Amino acid sequence: MTTIQSPQQLGAALRVARKQLGLTQPRLALAAGVGVRFIVDLEAGKPTVRLDTVMRVIEALGGVINLDSLPTSEEVLTEHDA
Repeated sequence: MTTIQSPQQLGAALRVARKQLGLTQPRLALAAGVGVRFIVDLEAGKPTVRLDTVMRVIEALGGVINLDSLPTSEEVLTEHDA
């Protein structure tokens, strides 16, 4: 699992995944239904990219997003009731 704490780290991780899969930026863009410029910006760590589009790129690479160390909805509700 890769720990991501910044847009730059996300871009670097997605670039590595793309290259490991043997995909060019244009081929990934086509697979994800986005423009090549979006892939370039994403891999460069541009902080203003759209989350829904980022998720399409991650899906096209065969990845998923897992959130660790966040409270569950039950924990949040319990804290608010206290």
